[in-house]
Amino acid sequence: MKILVSNDDGYHAPGLTIIVEYLKKIAEVVVVAPDRNRSGSSSSLTLDKPLSVSEISPNHYIVDGTPTDCVHLALTGLLKFKPDMVISGINDGANMGDDTLYSGTVAAAIEGYTIGIPSMAVSMANHKPKHFKTAAMVTVDLINKMNAQATTETPLLNINVPDVPYDELNGLLITRLGKRKQADPIISSLTPKGQNIYWIGPAGEPSDCGKGTDFFAVKENYVSISPIQIDLTNHKLIEHMSEWLK
Repeated sequence: MKILVSNDDGYHAPGLTIIVEYLKKIAEVVVVAPDRNRSGSSSSLTLDKPLSVSEISPNHYIVDGTPTDCVHLALTGLLKFKPDMVISGINDGANMGDDTLYSGTVAAAIEGYTIGIPSMAVSMANHKPKHFKTAAMVTVDLINKMNAQATTETPLLNINVPDVPYDELNGLLITRLGKRKQADPIISSLTPKGQNIYWIGPAGEPSDCGKGTDFFAVKENYVSISPIQIDLTNHKLIEHMSEWLK
């Protein structure tokens, strides 16, 4: 089995190091990761300049681009083989609910999925977590479970793991994405020269976070596994809006 690993925290991130360590126990692993933190880059591709790739060790490449750039390059020419799976993470911090729209971690998995490869985005539920190993062990468990199933579906999974030791997890739950309240206001400041500058404010607190959601699962010390898709069509409105054109 061959697995492509990427992330959005950068090639130096501890979550990447740990997931690679565990995945190597069950597969041949190739890393193609950003050269720095690219959190919040979503599914952006770099189209205004060429990208540089450096192989810093065997099967470990860094790219001066986004997570989506990394997976796209890997799957469209950089690698001489098609991986059996794409794993993105382990992210330092949650990617639940609306976070998935902005997440570079989720975007890297989406890029693998669009090319027809089973893909997972794996995130810790807390920032600066202590238990990356828990998420690594969960990921290996899920890969083994997936490999044991006969299915024609190509899965795209968004996984969020509580920051607790592996044996303190309450189990795994299949969930839907919840929803957050509106993000907090921007944070304004001034440069020493008096120029206005702005920081994006923190994400909003969960609003749709009841039973069945990713927020609920993680709060109750369960691993949240959300099967996601990329079809943005509002199918419910197609028939209704078609009436407008008559």
